[in-house]
Amino acid sequence: MFVLSPQQAAPVSDGYLRPLPGGFSLYINASAERLRMVRALAAQTLREAGADAETRENVLLVASELIGNCVRVCGDGVPVVIDIEAGPAGVWVRVHDPEADRLPQSAHVALDDPEAESGRGLGLVDLLAPGWRVVATPLGKQIVCHLPYAPGGRCV
Repeated sequence: MFVLSPQQAAPVSDGYLRPLPGGFSLYINASAERLRMVRALAAQTLREAGADAETRENVLLVASELIGNCVRVCGDGVPVVIDIEAGPAGVWVRVHDPEADRLPQSAHVALDDPEAESGRGLGLVDLLAPGWRVVATPLGKQIVCHLPYAPGGRCV
């Protein structure tokens, strides 16, 4: 369905897909429908790269949170670039959007707060991708995360 050779780039449903070593770069206008496409593509790509199941789930959670934040901040249909790339020590997730001045802000909700209905997202990103950062770009900002492989997990 999404399989490309390492040298091939191609239009996909409402976007553009470019292969990266161990992953992809996807240019889309973000929406709930396209988030499902990103998750399916990421799961397939990481499985093919040999990433363990726990790491794959963690990457999907972080990517979903970051893309969801783009939509919440910028609105449905915001142009984003999503890079997901498996390497020797873990998986890189990079999400680029056009709003340089609208930085991620934690709601400071405890991850185990049974009363909270939202606000845990960046806390989960902190936990799963320690040291994530925001990089200003000429076209906006990019959130850069590195998720180490799960203990005992690895990319084969």
